[in-house]
Amino acid sequence: MRDTIARDARCRSPVLSEPVLRLILTVILLLILVVLVLLPVVAILGKSLEDQNVGLANFRDYLANPSLSRSIGNSLVLGLLTTGITASLAFLYAYALSRSCMPFKPLFRGIGLLPILSPSLLPAIALTYLFGNQGLLKALLGGGSIYGLSGIVSAQVFYCFPHALMILVTALALADARLYEAAETLGASRSRMFRTITLPGVRFGLISTAFVVFTIAVTDFGVPKVIGGQFNVLSIEIYKQVIGQQNFRMGAVVGVLLLLPAVLSFGVDLYVKRRQTSMLGTRAVVLVPAPRRAFDLSMLAVTSVIAAFILLLVGTASFASFVSFWPYDLSLTLKNYDFSSYDAAGWSSYANSLKMAALTALIGTICAFGGAYLVEKGPGHALPRALYRGFAMLPLAVPGLVLGLGYIFFFNSAANPLSDVYGGLSILVMSSVAHYYTVPHLMAATALKQIDNEIEEAGAALGVAFWRTFARVTLPICAPTVIDIATYFFLNAMTTIGAVVFLYSPATKRASVAVVEMDDTGDTAAAAAMALMILLTAAAVKLIQLFLTSVIVARTQAWRQPGAGDLIDDIGHASSVA
Repeated sequence: MRDTIARDARCRSPVLSEPVLRLILTVILLLILVVLVLLPVVAILGKSLEDQNVGLANFRDYLANPSLSRSIGNSLVLGLLTTGITASLAFLYAYALSRSCMPFKPLFRGIGLLPILSPSLLPAIALTYLFGNQGLLKALLGGGSIYGLSGIVSAQVFYCFPHALMILVTALALADARLYEAAETLGASRSRMFRTITLPGVRFGLISTAFVVFTIAVTDFGVPKVIGGQFNVLSIEIYKQVIGQQNFRMGAVVGVLLLLPAVLSFGVDLYVKRRQTSMLGTRAVVLVPAPRRAFDLSMLAVTSVIAAFILLLVGTASFASFVSFWPYDLSLTLKNYDFSSYDAAGWSSYANSLKMAALTALIGTICAFGGAYLVEKGPGHALPRALYRGFAMLPLAVPGLVLGLGYIFFFNSAANPLSDVYGGLSILVMSSVAHYYTVPHLMAATALKQIDNEIEEAGAALGVAFWRTFARVTLPICAPTVIDIATYFFLNAMTTIGAVVFLYSPATKRASVAVVEMDDTGDTAAAAAMALMILLTAAAVKLIQLFLTSVIVARTQAWRQPGAGDLIDDIGHASSVA
């Protein structure tokens, strides 16, 4: 019977053969990446060299201006300080979560990841309420000011912390207990084991952490815009040149300079991945920490202090959004949530963010997962598949501000047939999909590589079209990953400020942009309220993700249960439906 079904399926030849259809879809996605990522970056490079004669005159002019060139040194200092502090605190926190038996680990893990749900402006606003000119704790600064390097670093440590924590928790989780047992048998002290086993084992994680944090700190726009004061950095300089002075050539120069740390980070990360070796072999024994009262209590104390810092900033911004007039009238009110009193867009900017984030999640998930499937599964077309993989990695090396500026030069051109998208919601969605494309692509590729190619081969042998195998077998298997990808796109699109700050119009203003504008006009409480709405929305979406993963996905994964049959049977059923 199966042979008859398979033979009938083969007799119904489609208009396009499957290899040709795969090739067409792959090329389409490749062209989309070229248009959304490569050409805008090329446009920036071209604009930075634009002069009477194409050359480096714009770069010489920038470096010759002391006030402008100082922003390079300031950015380097900011990046180094933020990286050193964040990496150290995140390592201690991750070490406590991975190598101790302290209580309340799930709670502390959740608190450590909380900043990833907030826009970068939230910690900066909270710090102004605590240590600003009218701050409750301003006296603790001893006459100093939070506006400047110290404020930027403090807020950036909050914002970068979860990114570093996720990398280091993963690195510390991969340890072979036999190494520690052997060292203990030989009489090695705990400090010696830490220096000779633990640190070498996580060195690549530490390197990746350092470059990720450095890149975020140098290229972030929200924090220095709110609390930077007169401390000029590259991310603020590009905003001043483009928005304030309409000097697009000099803005392009700053954009190119911002590309350098991101490209360096990207290159180092690739090098680290090539050098990294497996930490757990087939005979490895997973390290399970043993209770040590003094050590566990010390780790609990460390994590409590760090968690308190995170909760202090989130709690301060949340409380301030309900305060009548900080710090003189601390009575509670909802007037700060009447955004139409502070901004002409009112609640529409929040609605725009929801709409843009939802579209970004939908379109981004389809493109990222679909593209990964096309290049990871199925035979042939080595060149377009290799090109797609390369271009899918490119957005990781392009900061959001640079990408947004590139969109101005590329899409806001009468010669571009796509110029009509400029100023609308679609260009915000395009920039967000492009900016955050790499991580979802890697997530999808990793999940698909774990599925044996036997599934696709069985489907082809039974005459089942690859899209039916994809819909009935591959997609249900990867449902948790698909939900993770959609959540990643939504959260980042909801909180981002970098690329969209150059691309919005009055009709498409986003919540994060409204936060910046309300803070600029002195309506800090309203800005805190909008930032809190972003945080609460992101938290709600995260809870929905957990619900879908635990309930709905469990229903689509019935094949994992004993006695549920195998996947080849599902493919055979798909052939009967075809």
